[in-house]
Amino acid sequence: MEIIILPDPNAVARTAADIIQARLEKGRTVLGLATGSTPLGTYEELIRRHCDAGLSFADAEAFTLDEYLGLPPDHPESYRSVIRREFTDNVDLRDTAVHSIDGQAKDPEAEATRFDTAIQAAGGVDIQILGIGTDGHIGFNEPMSSLASRTRIKTLTKQTRLDNARFFPSLDDVPYHVLTQGLGTIREARHLLLIGLGQAKARAVAAAAEGPVTAACPASALQLHPHATVLIDTPAASQLEQTDYYRYAHANKPAWQAY
Repeated sequence: MEIIILPDPNAVARTAADIIQARLEKGRTVLGLATGSTPLGTYEELIRRHCDAGLSFADAEAFTLDEYLGLPPDHPESYRSVIRREFTDNVDLRDTAVHSIDGQAKDPEAEATRFDTAIQAAGGVDIQILGIGTDGHIGFNEPMSSLASRTRIKTLTKQTRLDNARFFPSLDDVPYHVLTQGLGTIREARHLLLIGLGQAKARAVAAAAEGPVTAACPASALQLHPHATVLIDTPAASQLEQTDYYRYAHANKPAWQAY
């Protein structure tokens, strides 16, 4: 796990965009896209590079991480709608190449299997963008999720519903259930790119990076991955114990070594 501490969210967004751009420039790329506030700066930077510098997504394909169960696909807060509004509709990524989980599937378990199969058929995800929740969740893998889990139905914690209530008219409108890529599914991506911003994420970042690998902190599963990059701003790094080493390692990274 490579941990890179940067001064502010703008620097995090630029570095994340650098990593994604470098992969896009190699040719066909399969992206794993997270929603939520954390990756917004990265998406805005990628959109800017597309508009101002011609960065192309024409050869890319994308899979979203999760979806609320029961929301129609055109609901403004369905993640199918959100990822298009906030990112993919603003670049040259074909809409048919953006794959979302169907939150209204009549058979959610079959839909979960279909989605995992579709990722595999596409050749797997090259870069999976991840945020981290205050309790260490990634995707909608709440604490105590199996580290080997596949895409499946999950029940949201009370805290996650409270955190997401700001996007809905009221807490009562926030669904209780979701379909989410599992930790096992996520870990099959070739490169995991986790972004953490702000003091509120500091405890979760420390647990994920320096604590034990445990279902109590789902993001700690990144410790088992051969290519995981953690981009965090200074406040999010405030509870890490090895910050001097992380900064030293990044400052002395060989020029030939890619992210």
